[in-house]
Amino acid sequence: MKTLKEIEARLAQIKNELNTRAAELTDEEITQLETEVDELQEQRTKLLDAAEKRKKLLGKIAAGEPVDDGDGGDGTAPTVLRNFKGADGAGEDGDKYGSMAYRKAFMQYVCRGTALPKEYRADAVSKTTDVGATIPTTVLNQIVEKMESTGMILALVTRTAYKGGVSIPVSTVKPTATWVNEGAGSDKQKHTISKDGMITFAYHKLRCAVAVSLEVDTMAISAFETLLINNIVEAMTKALEQAIISGDGTGKPKGILAETPATGQAIDSAAPSYDDLINAEAALPQAYENGAVWCMSKKTFMQYYGLTDTNGQPIGRVNYGIAGKPERTLLGRPVVCCDYVTSYAASLTAGTVFGFLFNFKDYVLNTNYAMGVKKYEDNDTDDQVTKGIMLADGKVVDKNSLVTLKKIASA
Repeated sequence: MKTLKEIEARLAQIKNELNTRAAELTDEEITQLETEVDELQEQRTKLLDAAEKRKKLLGKIAAGEPVDDGDGGDGTAPTVLRNFKGADGAGEDGDKYGSMAYRKAFMQYVCRGTALPKEYRADAVSKTTDVGATIPTTVLNQIVEKMESTGMILALVTRTAYKGGVSIPVSTVKPTATWVNEGAGSDKQKHTISKDGMITFAYHKLRCAVAVSLEVDTMAISAFETLLINNIVEAMTKALEQAIISGDGTGKPKGILAETPATGQAIDSAAPSYDDLINAEAALPQAYENGAVWCMSKKTFMQYYGLTDTNGQPIGRVNYGIAGKPERTLLGRPVVCCDYVTSYAASLTAGTVFGFLFNFKDYVLNTNYAMGVKKYEDNDTDDQVTKGIMLADGKVVDKNSLVTLKKIASA
C-alpha cells in the first residue's frame, strides 16, 4: 500500500505521460495505465476514509466519550492514565506529558538536573512526594509494553489497576459461574463474601536507580529514551518478578511462596526424585490442573532432568520452538525456570521450598504503571542519582493450585 503522497505523485506522473506521449502509446500500454489509475484512486479513497475515522476516534478519546467497539455496540469509556486538558504544549490528545517540549525538558532534568518548566511541575498522576518528574507518555507506553514481554513471570500473572486501599471481592478477579433454574431471579444467585473472600491492595513503592550520565548536547532524544527504557525495564521487571515469587508482603507484594499451601499440598522431599513429581501431581486438585506449571531454578530442573524411568528414558524434556527458545517440561507439564526460587542442594535448610506447582493466573499484580523519576545527590558519595518510582502490590487470590516441594532432613 502506497502512501497518500506517493499515490498523488504517481497519478500526476501518469496524467503527464498521457498528455505528452498519447500518440506513442499502444492500446495495451494505455489499458495498463488506466488500470493502474483505477487501483491508485481506490487506494487513495481507502486512505482518506481511514484518516477521517482516525480523526473522529481521537476526537472522541480526547473528549472522554465512549469508543465504539466495532460491532455496533456502545463500547466502553477508554481507560485514560493521564488527562491534562488545556495545558500549554499539549500533545495531540491533550496530554502535555506526551508533547515533544516535555520530552526535551524531561531529558534535561534527568541528564543535567535542570528544573522542569512551571507548567509541567503539577503532577496529576501521583501525589507521592518522591516524584520529581513524570515519565513522558510515549516513554511510559514503551516501558509498559516491554515489561509485559520481558522476563518469564510478569507475562503469566493477572494484572489489574484497582485503587490502593480498596477491598476487592476475590470473585471480581477470579470469576465463577453457577447454574440456576430458568426464570430464577437474582435472589437465588446471591452469595455471601466473607472477610477471607476480600483482598486489599496497598501502595508499595518500587524504586530503581537509573544509570544515565550522558551529555544532552551529544545525544538524540530517541537514544536517551531507549537507554532510559532499557534501564527501568530491566531493574523493575526483576524486582517485580522476585516479589511475585518470594516477596514477604512487608513493603512489597506478598509472594507465592509466602502463602501456606492447602492441606496435603506441601510435599516433603529429601532430594529430587521421581516420587516428588508423582506426589505433587497427585496433590494438585483436578479442578486446578489446567494452567498449572512447575516453577524452579534451572539448577534444580537439571537435577530432575537427569532422572530416568525404569526404561532409562529421561523424566524431563527440553524442546526448542521456532524462535529457538528452550521449552522445558516435567512429565508433560511446562516448567518456568527463574532465579527467585532457592536451588536444591544437600545442605539446604529443612523446610525450604525449592520448587512448586502453581497457576500464575491465580496471582494478581495491581499497578497503574504510573511512573515518575526523581534526581538527588547521595551525600555519602556525592554522586548524582536518578531513580524511577512505581506503586505496585500483589497477592495470591486462590492458593488451591499451589503445591510446594520442600526440603526435609535426610534420613
